[in-house]
Amino acid sequence: MKNNIKEVSVKILFLIAACTSIAAVALICLFLFANGIPAIGKIGVFDFLLGTTWKPLNNEFGIFPMILGSIYVTAGAIVIGVPIGILCAIYMARFCPKKLYKILHPAVELLAGIPSIVYGFFGLVVIVPIVQDLFNLSSGKNMLTASILLGIMILPTIISVCESSIRAVPDSYYEGSLALGATHERSVFFTVVPAAKSGILAGIILGVGRAIGETMAVIMIAGNQPIIPKSLLSGVRTLTANIVLEMGYAADLHREALIATGVVLFVFILLINLLFSVLKRRAK
Repeated sequence: MKNNIKEVSVKILFLIAACTSIAAVALICLFLFANGIPAIGKIGVFDFLLGTTWKPLNNEFGIFPMILGSIYVTAGAIVIGVPIGILCAIYMARFCPKKLYKILHPAVELLAGIPSIVYGFFGLVVIVPIVQDLFNLSSGKNMLTASILLGIMILPTIISVCESSIRAVPDSYYEGSLALGATHERSVFFTVVPAAKSGILAGIILGVGRAIGETMAVIMIAGNQPIIPKSLLSGVRTLTANIVLEMGYAADLHREALIATGVVLFVFILLINLLFSVLKRRAK
C-alpha cells in the first residue's frame, strides 16, 4: 500500500514538473508574440525583416543587417567549432589514454562552466589584438573575431554530447568490425561514429543554439555595427546584441520593435531545430 502511494506521488510530481515546463514555454511564447506581432504590423513585415536601416529616433526599424550578422557569426562558429569538437570527442572516447583522459575530461567540463563575460574578456584581450595585427586593421572587433570566440565557446557542449553518444555505441559494433579485418581507426570512423550520428547531430544542435543565443561575449568583440557585413573583417551586430544594447532605454514602438526582434530570433532557432530534426530522420 505504501509503495503504491509513493509511486502515485512520484508520478504526480513528475506530471507537475512536466506541466510547469510546458506552461513556462507557453507563457514565454505568449508574451513574445502578443507584444511582438503588433509591432511588426505597425512597422510593416517587409520593412521590419528586410529593412537595412536601424534608426529608432527616425522610427526606422530594419533588422535585416542583424539577421545576416547572426547567421554569419553562427555559421563561422559552426565551421570552427563543430569539426574540432567532433574530432576531440572521438579522440577522448576511443583513442585517449586513461591518464590523459583524467586531465582532458575535467578540462572540458571546466570550459563549460566558464561565464560568458570571461570568454568575452579573453576575446577582447587575446583574439582581438591578434586579428588586428594579423590583418593590419584599425580595430580587431569584427565578424571573424566573434566567430572564433563562439567556436571556442560551443566546444564543451559538442564534445560532451558527442563523446557520450560515441561511448553509448555497443562494443559489438567495434568488435565485429575488427573481426572482419578492419583496423582500429577504420573501425572507429566507419562503424562506431556512424552508429552515433544521431547523438552527434544532437550535440551540433545544442552547440548551434548556444552560438546563436550568445550575447555578452559577442557584444564585447563583434563591433556592434547595425550594417550589412561586407566581409569577415566587418563589424556586425547580432539579434541578441541588438536587444541587450537598447532595451534598457527603449520605449513605445522602439521597445516593441526589440520584442519583435526576440520573436524573429525565437522563430529562427525553431526553424534550425526543425531542420536538424529533418536531417536526423533522413539519417535514420
